[in-house]
Amino acid sequence: MTELLSNYAAGRWQAGTGNGTPLFDPVLGNELVRVDSTGLDLDETFAFARQQGGAALRALTYRERAALLAAIVNVLQANRDAYYEIATANAGTVKNDSAVDIDGAIFTLGQYAKWGDALGDTRALRDGEAVKLGKEPVFQSQHLQVPREGVALFINAFNFPAWGLWEKAAPALLSGMPVIVKPATATAWLTQRMVRDVVDAGVLPVGALSVIAGSSAGLMDQLQPFDVVSFTGSAETAGAIRAHPAVTHRSVRCGIEADSLNSAVLLPGEAPGSEAFNLLVREVVREMTVKSGQKCTAIRRILVPAEVYDAAAEAIGAKLAGVTVGNPRNDSVRMGSLVSRAQLASVREGLAMLSAHTRVLHDGRDRPLVDADPALAACIGPVLLGARDADTAQLVHDVEVFGPVATLLPYRDSAHAVVLTQRGRGSLVTSLYGRDEAALTRITLAVAGSHGRVHVVTPDVGRAHSGHGNVMPMSQHGGPGRAGGGAELGGLRALDFYHQRSAVQASPTVLAALGLPDLA
Repeated sequence: MTELLSNYAAGRWQAGTGNGTPLFDPVLGNELVRVDSTGLDLDETFAFARQQGGAALRALTYRERAALLAAIVNVLQANRDAYYEIATANAGTVKNDSAVDIDGAIFTLGQYAKWGDALGDTRALRDGEAVKLGKEPVFQSQHLQVPREGVALFINAFNFPAWGLWEKAAPALLSGMPVIVKPATATAWLTQRMVRDVVDAGVLPVGALSVIAGSSAGLMDQLQPFDVVSFTGSAETAGAIRAHPAVTHRSVRCGIEADSLNSAVLLPGEAPGSEAFNLLVREVVREMTVKSGQKCTAIRRILVPAEVYDAAAEAIGAKLAGVTVGNPRNDSVRMGSLVSRAQLASVREGLAMLSAHTRVLHDGRDRPLVDADPALAACIGPVLLGARDADTAQLVHDVEVFGPVATLLPYRDSAHAVVLTQRGRGSLVTSLYGRDEAALTRITLAVAGSHGRVHVVTPDVGRAHSGHGNVMPMSQHGGPGRAGGGAELGGLRALDFYHQRSAVQASPTVLAALGLPDLA
């Protein structure tokens, strides 16, 4: 049998007592490793993290905790090649796509190490300025932020086993909260290996970081009032988490990042072949194919003026025709596989649903795979759908196909384009492409209320912008409504989730003695 990966819980490595769930190579179909968490003492796991890991972290200053993050960066950098091998085998990603996950995680950790160092040698943060509570300034109110005395539970998605851990763990550890991560089973190997390397390197206090690679059963039951839970995944599971007594009765702080039908908008007046038109085409193709479209921030709906609909379909289709799909170990392959055969079945099911409201503009499903057996590999070529009536194609605004699939939609005018973006009922990101700064400003303000991020691409930033779907640690990641209502990253704003705000009412002398640095 293949190796059964151990869990790190209560300060020690522990194997589950069951046979384990096998993880597979989604291209070759062979079994890689197994994961199992049966028999773990969850009471002990959470208590140890709170009492041992949390106490040790809170005893440190922000600068000292930032140094821990920098030490993690060094560990991950030293083992980077092994992570790429695991990503290729377990996630079926080509090297550039693995970099988005692995190097993106390391970069994010490095940023929080720098930001944390600047907070200095203190254990609490000032939130705003002190204000007087009477006519004379002898008694004032000062808001501050202190680390929550609980544990941070992460229930993560399959598409980013590296970045999904560290983009959350970086601000949590910097805030002084111990982390317990439950990675999605399908790609748990990379998360478990990273935690193993960090734990074995001894760079964190014991209990500061734990991993449970197996079932999530019982994890929510362990949460207490000062804990937090962060979930990334489907809206259905998110609903179950929100309805759990830990959230509804014990007021556990809950962060959700769920489904998102993100859009890209070409502004009116941009003719086929213009710089803005070409930038939109290039970004759409990139977002459809990076990680085989398995990104919560990927472009799902492409909104263009009605008069350029046909030209956009032709241009996007022409670029998609050059995308080679298959075994990521072959250097000629540009797009690897989906994460599993189950995910392939899900994408096919979603395509069948959307087909009732759209027509296929480009179909990469019929092209032969490179170095991959279609009977075994979870590979599918990119598919561009289209609907000439964006208003009546209701499922396009409701159904997210989590793969290399996007739908082209025409709009009548700018107001119509804004309405169509909002049909997603809350999204992580929309991107705008054009030259007219006044029009870009109007649309940006119009869509900002329904999106967590607005990515504006003008010709002068064509080569410099960070990408529609790239989540940078400096900017907020999250969105309202359907997207889950969560907010991650955004620089030091991420620390809010792991801190408790409290108002201290005292004399200016007492407040000054707190010696608090600014949060922002």
